[in-house]
Amino acid sequence: MQSPMSRAALLAAALFLYASTLIAAEPMTGAGSSAAYPIYKLWADQLKREGGFVLNYDPVGSSAGVERARARQADFGATDVALKSEQLAKDNLILFPTVITGAVPVINLPKMEKPLVLDGPTLARIFLGEIEHWDAPEIRALNPGLSLPAKPIVAVVRSDGSGTTYNFADYLAKVSPAWKQKMGVATNLKWPASFTSVKGSKGVAEAVKSTPGSISYVDYNYVLDYKLTGAAMKNADGAIVEAGPYTFREALAQSVWKQTGDFTQTLTNQTGKSSWPITMGTFIVMPRVSNNPERTIQVTRFFTEAFMRGDDLAKQANFVRLPSIIQGKAFRVISEIVDAKGVPIGINSLR
Repeated sequence: MQSPMSRAALLAAALFLYASTLIAAEPMTGAGSSAAYPIYKLWADQLKREGGFVLNYDPVGSSAGVERARARQADFGATDVALKSEQLAKDNLILFPTVITGAVPVINLPKMEKPLVLDGPTLARIFLGEIEHWDAPEIRALNPGLSLPAKPIVAVVRSDGSGTTYNFADYLAKVSPAWKQKMGVATNLKWPASFTSVKGSKGVAEAVKSTPGSISYVDYNYVLDYKLTGAAMKNADGAIVEAGPYTFREALAQSVWKQTGDFTQTLTNQTGKSSWPITMGTFIVMPRVSNNPERTIQVTRFFTEAFMRGDDLAKQANFVRLPSIIQGKAFRVISEIVDAKGVPIGINSLR
């Protein structure tokens, strides 16, 4: 019988040989969520240095990423919307979450002495085109004593299929009956004709930064990278909160994700005095049956390595790691991937 030390040495040697083969392998390909792009880039850069993983990731938006995975035009798709189980079964895909982030209302207004405060109903009316000026009574009521310009509001929105849009709309549908009836919840919405439509999170950030009087919504990392001004929000408990990893983590702690391990529900409008109201998860989709086992093993190993050191890397990118109960579910989902003969090639193949 081998000793635990011998088994550990053999495993280390096997992983070293496995990692060595990846250096010469073709780059992995991923596509989808522009909101999640910063974390996948960080993981790819770190793991390329340490294990030879090479990833080419195209931040084309959640909807396009899912389509590429479905059509096998990428090794994996990334989306900020959890596909329904019926859709996964129909397309023979698997889905698992990776990290937690948040969508943030961002504004371009003259410098203020304190953050602008918005609430869900007011935000909904702005993006319905019903509130058109920054000094509107609804905005003044939320910001007593704050000097607001008598300028038109320039709404910047996504033109492409976006998971950030979906989560933003999901939040507004929960707090505004008018939004739910008129706009609903989708990755691509029919915006008022007067709005400025742009593609991708990068497009949103650049448009807001260059347009005085504008407002939009974008993932938290783009707020930091482009030095945008985020609005504070009044949350479900009536508390005023600002976006950041702490308030994302607090929303996660109140959710069924944390309590039961069910990651199919959105994280918006959670209770808790410190919860950010537009918190969201981001996910990976892959074919359940692989037609290129070597590439699939490479991808599953990439995400396994990323999860194993998730705390440090997630913090560096200002994301929040998955709770252990959710990581465990993600590993089980990954292990369901099989080759054309039905032989498992997910995590089980790396033991």
